[in-house]
Formats: sequence, C-alpha cells, structure tokens
Amino acid sequence: MKADHFEQQKLLELAAEDVALTQLAHRRRTLPEAAAVESAAGAERALADDAVRAETAARDLQREVKRLEADVETVRARAAKDQKLLDSGSVSPKQMTDLQHELQSLARRQSDLEDQELELMEQLETAEAALRSAQEGRDEARAALERAEQLRDDALADIADGTTRHEAARAAVAGGISAPLLSLYDRMRTQTGTTGAAMLKTRQCQGCRIELNGRDLATVRNADPHEVVRCENCGRILVRTAESGL
Repeated sequence: MKADHFEQQKLLELAAEDVALTQLAHRRRTLPEAAAVESAAGAERALADDAVRAETAARDLQREVKRLEADVETVRARAAKDQKLLDSGSVSPKQMTDLQHELQSLARRQSDLEDQELELMEQLETAEAALRSAQEGRDEARAALERAEQLRDDALADIADGTTRHEAARAAVAGGISAPLLSLYDRMRTQTGTTGAAMLKTRQCQGCRIELNGRDLATVRNADPHEVVRCENCGRILVRTAESGL
C-alpha cells in the first residue's frame, strides 16, 4: 500500500489520541475514587447495622423498664389498698394479721422490683449512650460516603470530558486520512489493543519497543517514502521521521 508520506505522519497524531483514549478508559475501569466509594459504602452499612442493633437493645430495655414500672405501681396500689383497709379498723384480728403479713410481703416485692428497675435503668443508660455513639458513627460514615461519591462523580465527569475532547480530536485527524490507510490503521489498532501506528525512532519501533534488525532496517531504508511499511514484530504501521535513524 502507498500513501502520502505527510499523510502517514498524521497517523502519529491519531495514535496520540488513541493512547489518550485508552488511558482514559483504563482510568475509568480502575478509578480509585470508585474503590473509595465501595469502601465507604461498606463502612456505612456496617455502622448502620451497629446503630440498628444498638437501637433494638435500647428499645428492649425501655420496654422492660416500663414493665417493671407497671409491676411496681401494681404492688404499690395493692399495698395502699391493704393499708387503707387496715387503717379502717373494720377487719377482724385474723384479717389484720393476714394484711400485715401481706404488706410485709408486698414491701419486699416492691423493694426487689425497684432494685431490678434501678439495675435496668443503669443498663438502659449505657445502652442509650452506645446508641448515640453508634448513630454518630453512622452519620459520619454517611457523610464520608457522600464525599466519596462526589469525588467519584467529579472524576467520572473529568474522564467523560476528556473522552469527548479526545474523540473529537481523533475524528478531526481521521478526517484527513484516506480510507484505505485509516482502515489499515484501525485494523492494527484492534489487534494491538492500543494504536495502529508507531514512530520509527532511532531504529526502534515505538509501539513494541523492538529495534529493527539489519535486514528489516535495510528494507525500510530502501522503501519509497510513500510506501506504507510495517513493523515485523507487532504489525503496526511504521511512520518514518527525521528521528528514525535511517
């Protein structure tokens, strides 16, 4: 294949745009900001679960405290009723003895319940402090996640902007290259996964970084300037310039 020597040099501009686009695609796939979002999301989920468990524990203790409070009130009401009956003087000596025994039993029962209530209140205080701490940790984790998401979105927007600019630049360069040469370039680009052409610099292909041997170098040196020559190692179009060392 033949193509104008200056047209072949445009392939280096095209390759530069393709390198930039490849780098942007790689950056998008390996975006550290995206990994940071995943890490922050995992931390937020863990701390949210901690907050739920702390809230459940505090709620259970609150219910238990209320139950004990109700039991204490029931015992107090019963004791007040017995004391009122005892104070009325309308009971027999046996009933009086029974009421006195019951009041003693109710007093012990009330004391036991109040001790249990006090212990639960202390546990509840500890649980509520743990809940506040867990909620603060969850809120901080959510804020950290939001910051990480913003950084990721900013990075993605930057990548998208760069991709748009380089795609437009690539299209402009490609528009000045003949269809057969561009087709060959694109075919080689697909095969290499990066670019379809590379500069021959100081006898070395800048695509695969392999130096041409004597025979291949002689072939390139003797080729017509408009002949499209290829690297024997990677297959890329070799673009000859003043730096080729021919």
